[in-house]
Amino acid sequence: MTSLLRVLAHGCCALAFVAAPVLAAEPPITVLTSSVYYPLGVALAENIGKTMSGVKTSVQTTKASAENLNLLQAGRGEIAFTLGDSLSDAWNGNQDAGFKVPLKKLRGIAAIFPNYIQIVARADTGIKTLADLKGKKISVGVPQSGIERNARTIFAAAGITYKDFAKVEYLPFGQSVELMKDGQLDATLQSAGLGALALQDVATSMNAVFIPIPFDVIQKTNEAAYLVGTIPANTYRGQTADVPTVAVQNYLVTHEGVSTDTAYAMTKALWAGLDHLVAAQPAAKAIDLKRALDGMPVPLHPGAEKYYREVRLIK
Repeated sequence: MTSLLRVLAHGCCALAFVAAPVLAAEPPITVLTSSVYYPLGVALAENIGKTMSGVKTSVQTTKASAENLNLLQAGRGEIAFTLGDSLSDAWNGNQDAGFKVPLKKLRGIAAIFPNYIQIVARADTGIKTLADLKGKKISVGVPQSGIERNARTIFAAAGITYKDFAKVEYLPFGQSVELMKDGQLDATLQSAGLGALALQDVATSMNAVFIPIPFDVIQKTNEAAYLVGTIPANTYRGQTADVPTVAVQNYLVTHEGVSTDTAYAMTKALWAGLDHLVAAQPAAKAIDLKRALDGMPVPLHPGAEKYYREVRLIK
């Protein structure tokens, strides 16, 4: 009898061992960002790593919004930064903006902070208005990026074409700044948060002027995503007056293939670690939970929705 009990006990243990589930490791999470927002991407990845213990995170620098969204659609990233107008273009499949087909796998995480279209010029060029840019050398961002799309839209509304410039460079912001320092560029247009580090670099390394974008030009763009904005006085060295410009909402997005639990954790990481993002980049000061769903052009991911229901932003 004792031998039989021993056999049964051994058999039960074996069955229990066989039946125990093997827990699969969480897949790594890649944050897609651009050079302008690389510090924010790093901070967000660190937040996610703290929220999802044991999960590996990485940050991939891309050519900006259009590439980020195409990568998400292909499942080659889990969360990305994007401009609102680019996100709308992606959802609708605007081929001129770099989207061959509608990207219907995209899902929203949060509205974060607005970008400001900021045109900065060397003071010694005499550029003070949009019209003064004619005949000058300018960088407009990487081809078909959200920033380059902003440039085309704003200049068209102001009655300016690329043919009106002495030279047009299609460069990331870091390279544009270096060429301005060397005197090889007169101006650059960038879409970034207020106080962006690269723009601070321009303003501290040379005498620079920020070119206003008047209200009538904003109206002529016919872009719903373009809002009236202001670069407050003293945001940058030597900028002693408010500068009217365009604000464009930024978003964090994911795709439908990301699990509810992962999207929930990424959303929680954003809001729980907001101070860490602010320390990485001043523009993050404008991120507000109450406005997390403002103007979202794509469906919210169920994981993000779960979080917002928990904090009663969605009832």
